[in-house]
Amino acid sequence: MAGSKKNKSKKMLSPSNSIHSPPIPDSHAQDELMDDLLAQLDSRDGTVQSESINILNEIQLNKQVEITETGKKQSAKSRFQARQARKAASIAQTHSPDERKDEERLVKEAEDEERDIGRLCHDLLLQVHEINPDGHCLFSAIADQLAILGILSPPQANYTTVRQTASQYMLSHPNDFIPFLPAFEEDMGGDAEGGIMSLEGFDRYCASIRDTAVWGGEPEILALSRAYDVPIHVIQGGRPPVVVHNPRDGPVDEGRIVRISYHRKMYGLGEHYNSLRPQGPLSHFSKRVQTILSSSLG
Repeated sequence: MAGSKKNKSKKMLSPSNSIHSPPIPDSHAQDELMDDLLAQLDSRDGTVQSESINILNEIQLNKQVEITETGKKQSAKSRFQARQARKAASIAQTHSPDERKDEERLVKEAEDEERDIGRLCHDLLLQVHEINPDGHCLFSAIADQLAILGILSPPQANYTTVRQTASQYMLSHPNDFIPFLPAFEEDMGGDAEGGIMSLEGFDRYCASIRDTAVWGGEPEILALSRAYDVPIHVIQGGRPPVVVHNPRDGPVDEGRIVRISYHRKMYGLGEHYNSLRPQGPLSHFSKRVQTILSSSLG
């Protein structure tokens, strides 16, 4: 794909298409090429991006040379060339070498994270079940797990039910959560001087968890672990590989563990949670999970 666009652009930029030659391709054809190059800049393939940027720079330089050779004569052709040159320059500037390096670094980090999570899931006999990245992902992932465990019926296993449960549990146990939530005076009615969220602010916070698509995190995971009396294990890239949330002290039932994955880099929208479904019946891998988990946490 990149090669065909490059060949197409070279034909347009060759000496036979200079200002002393037959008319250049019409503006529609050049606009199509520019749109193709712009689309290729979004590619995760560094080679494709690099070739597209080089072509855009060639377009810019050739147009500038042609416009210089025409002097001040502003024909329709030269005005079109000037417009294309400015467009090429603008696009190329937004993809500077530093920005490309940053993009390549982010892509590598996402690939490393995906590999780490995939390797651990393979060892634990789990498979990633993709959850829609709509702001409700944590609650949808836990709902999916609760349905697998038979804790919620299929009609109940949705983010609305789980959000309501998290909100209600937090409202019923304010002292367990308020000290760990940041105070935002204008948004949450918090006490800015003390740095502690007010009860009014906490009520608003819990209402947002219940009624909106605000993202959930550690406080909500803890609340749901306690509300449903299930351990929640969060698999992630890096260290530690598994973050364990237990509802209480003491031994846990391996057959009642909620397992979700946490992705920092994999999704463009930011942090994301997926559900981790077993590759087979729960009884087939519970002992394997216990062995690997003990090793990873030790």
